Amino acid sequence: TNDKKEGDVPYGTIVIISESPLKFGLLYAGTDDGNIQVSKDDGYTWELVSNNLPKLLKGLYVSRVVASQFKEGRVYATLNGYRNDNFTPWLFVSDNYGKTWNDLSGNLPFEPLNVIKEDPEFEDILYAGSDNGLYVSFNRGISFRSFGKNLPSAPVHDIAMQKEANEIVIGTHGRSIYIASLKDIHKIYKDSIK
Repeated sequence: TNDKKEGDVPYGTIVIISESPLKFGLLYAGTDDGNIQVSKDDGYTWELVSNNLPKLLKGLYVSRVVASQFKEGRVYATLNGYRNDNFTPWLFVSDNYGKTWNDLSGNLPFEPLNVIKEDPEFEDILYAGSDNGLYVSFNRGISFRSFGKNLPSAPVHDIAMQKEANEIVIGTHGRSIYIASLKDIHKIYKDSIK
């Protein structure tokens, strides 16, 4: 968005690309200067969809864009504003390829978000990694709670799901990698919907 910025870290770089696991060639790209774009034709054409987000997010770092594994038109996005002294947790979902977005950051603590991930088995379970830890939602982002008491307060920069092992792998900044079984999370979720 601004190719005239100077400095050690220039803006205008694609930092995340996500391909839909449900439709070959459905791609999303996020940049370090606030753009989110979608391509439905293998990257031949792109549509800017971040203009449909609130204007105050313009220029913030798109820390993650994730195409849903449960619904073709669904995409999640986190934006991180700590480079702009903005520590609000920005988390959004769209069910129509980014044409409209809903804010899911409701009860998340005042911490920048780095990553969002869907559970591999249950559509309603989401995991959000912030600059201070990991949070889990059992209602697709309506509310979140802290993920376990044994995980240290550290920036969570990545989350990987080991579907075969039924585990979540949490990558932190400076505090190593943590692995937890999803069995207990799934049990809590199943108990909550009874």
